Amino acid sequence: MVEWGSQIDAAGWQYVVLFVLAALPWLDVFLVVPLGIAWGLAPIGVGIIGFIGNLLTVILLCIFSRQFAAWRERRRVAKGKERGSLSKREERAKKLWERYGLPALALLAPVAVGTDIAAAIALVLGSTPKRVFGWMAVSLAVWSTVMAVGAVYGFGYMNWIRS
Repeated sequence: MVEWGSQIDAAGWQYVVLFVLAALPWLDVFLVVPLGIAWGLAPIGVGIIGFIGNLLTVILLCIFSRQFAAWRERRRVAKGKERGSLSKREERAKKLWERYGLPALALLAPVAVGTDIAAAIALVLGSTPKRVFGWMAVSLAVWSTVMAVGAVYGFGYMNWIRS
């Protein structure tokens, strides 16, 4: 994937591809930010694009939280699962939410379960969309920064990119 990204001629297109990858529900800043930096893109731009792309999924979940909850239940019933059953990742997110609350869930989400799943679980468990958006934004800002700084210094240390 690193080779494919570095073959894209214009840096602008690389940022577009990076944004689309960041907006995908199953990819988080832990993959997208180091990938963009490995492509040789500007770390600050990569961090911002990764943040905005990941936050887009959270925004959509917050805006459509009621519709998402209804869709989720219909899907579970269609699969023959009992009402309110959770997957392993969702169960882990629920335990974090119950034990430490929304702030801890949001800050640990990229590491533990992913921001999209954590946001969905928090909304399903009764957190308001406004609080979920706020805490997920803080979490993504922190982790985007940490990953950008870590990738720059890590790649620079390994001589993968020239600083």
